[in-house]
Amino acid sequence: MSLALVTGATGLVGSHIVERLLADGWDVRALARNPERARMELPPSVKLTPGDVLDPRAFSRAADGVQAIFHTAANIIVRGGWDAYRATNIDGTRNAIAAAERSGARLLQLSSVAVYGPSARYAAAERGEKTHEGVELPPLREGAYYARSKRDAEALVLAAHREGRIWATAVRPDVIYGKRDRQFVPRMALLIRRGVIPLLHGGRSTMAIVHAANVADGAVRAVSTDAAGGHAYNLANDFDVTVRRFFELAGEGLGRRPLFLPMPLWIARGALRTAKWVSRALTGGRFNLVSTSTLDFISRDNPFTSDRARQELGWRPVVRPEVGVPEAFRDWRLRRDNKKGAT
Repeated sequence: MSLALVTGATGLVGSHIVERLLADGWDVRALARNPERARMELPPSVKLTPGDVLDPRAFSRAADGVQAIFHTAANIIVRGGWDAYRATNIDGTRNAIAAAERSGARLLQLSSVAVYGPSARYAAAERGEKTHEGVELPPLREGAYYARSKRDAEALVLAAHREGRIWATAVRPDVIYGKRDRQFVPRMALLIRRGVIPLLHGGRSTMAIVHAANVADGAVRAVSTDAAGGHAYNLANDFDVTVRRFFELAGEGLGRRPLFLPMPLWIARGALRTAKWVSRALTGGRFNLVSTSTLDFISRDNPFTSDRARQELGWRPVVRPEVGVPEAFRDWRLRRDNKKGAT
């Protein structure tokens, strides 16, 4: 039996990795910034080590004796500008590398398709191809804090592998959904409950989403595959699901039928420009509340291919949208109702 350390174990992907490892017979340890809260959210068999990814000594203690480190802790949407993203996503990854080097553990870095930036992800699609791990990564704009931090963190991990300091691999999911989601599912749930869903191209475009359990499957397979060392893998299209079908399935989980509004793309572009102007006026240009990437997400097909993961890791996603989407939104609804009941 092997021992694994998971950072971000109470997060969306981290919690699914914990479940997968336990199901496979691993012993699991979690680096917990708030052990009391983590104890309530994690299975009782998970051993907790108090500490933060920004504390190299705590990280090193947590990694002592483990065979694998699954580093999923990251800032996704935070205030504080570049420094807030750099601290957790880059400095925390440096500590993960150091802990892996001291313990001899394999390191799995949870990266992101954000490393491709807004242009490279669709460049292949314009040639009738899919975006794979070998495409050239163009420079990112200065304000793309999350994308920059994830690209830099992944580069650090893979460089450490090339230098022979550690054994490491990385996986790149796109938008992740599933039970315990605190980002994507809540926003989509509120949209269904309070507004209308704009359908561009009839809602026929495939969404760039992946279920957290399928990401966990790929991550565990990557750590267990010798040939994965030094490589990054897209885990970015488990099953195709269209925009319309996604919201229909989400509505099943919410017990509410979504209201669709067919909209030509040119109207959506005009509305986006107006929304951007309002956003700049309200925030003084400090925050980008809407972006072109949002329009791309609901109007263009998922541009990524995960063929490399399927071929080299044997990645075989099992959670289909017909099951995973209603389950994720049902979980959000129950958690929200329980929270209201507690107050």
